[in-house]
Amino acid sequence: MNKTLLVTGATSGFGRAIAARFANNGFNVIITGRRKERLAEVESELLKTGTGKVVALNFDVRNAGEVNAAIGSLPQEWKKIDILVNNAGLAAGSEHIDQGSTDDWDRMIDTNLKGLLYVTKAVAPLMVEAGSGHIINIGSIAGKEPYESGNVYCASKAAVKSLSKSMRIDLVKHNIKVTCIEPGMAETEFALVRFHGDAEKAKSIYKGIDAMTADDIAGIVYWCATLPAHVCINELEVTPTQQATIVHKNIR
Repeated sequence: MNKTLLVTGATSGFGRAIAARFANNGFNVIITGRRKERLAEVESELLKTGTGKVVALNFDVRNAGEVNAAIGSLPQEWKKIDILVNNAGLAAGSEHIDQGSTDDWDRMIDTNLKGLLYVTKAVAPLMVEAGSGHIINIGSIAGKEPYESGNVYCASKAAVKSLSKSMRIDLVKHNIKVTCIEPGMAETEFALVRFHGDAEKAKSIYKGIDAMTADDIAGIVYWCATLPAHVCINELEVTPTQQATIVHKNIR
C-alpha cells in the first residue's frame, strides 16, 4: 500500500515542489491551500505526472474550523496519514519593529505558528491511533539567526523550532518522528509576498546569489521522510553555499 503525505501550502514554492516530489515517487498526496484555482492546477498536474492518488483540500490554515472540517471530511482510507509537512508560512513586511504593521504581524503569527498548530492538532491524533507517523515542520534559519527588520517573522520561526522539539518529546512514545527543517535563502514567491507584490524589490534580494530552489528543499524533505524507521532527523539547517552568518554576494 502506498504511503500518504499531507502537505500544507501546496499551491506554490516549497509546498508545490514537495507534493510533486512525493507524488512522482508513488506516494498518495493530500494537497492543501487557500487559493482554490491554484490548488486545482496543482491537483491536475500531479494526477498527470505522479503515480499515486491525489486529494485536494481547500482551506486556510489560519481558520481552525476550516482545518478541522476539511481534514475530518477525508474518506477513511485517506486518514492513515504517514507524513505531515507543515509548510504553509510567510513573511509579511520588512519594517523595523517601531514601524511594523500589526496586520502583517497577525498574518505571520496566525499562519506560521497557529496554522501549524491547528493542522497538527487535526492530524496528530490520527498518527497516534496508527502508532506511527512523521511530522515535518518547515522552519527557517531566521528562527536562530535574527536579522534587521525580521523581528516578528524571526520570532514566529523561533517558535516553530522550539515547538518542534516539544512535539517530538510529546509524541516519541507513539513512534512519531518530528523534524524541523530550517532553510536559508531560497528563491520562491517568498520575497514577493514579503514585499506585498513589489517584484523589483523581491528580485533584488537574490541578486548576486545562487540561492536554493524549491526543488532543493523538496529533495531534503523527501530524504528525511524516507530514511529507515529507526532514524529521525530532528533538526536540519540548510543554506546556499554563499550564506553563512553573512551573505556573500557575487556582483560584477
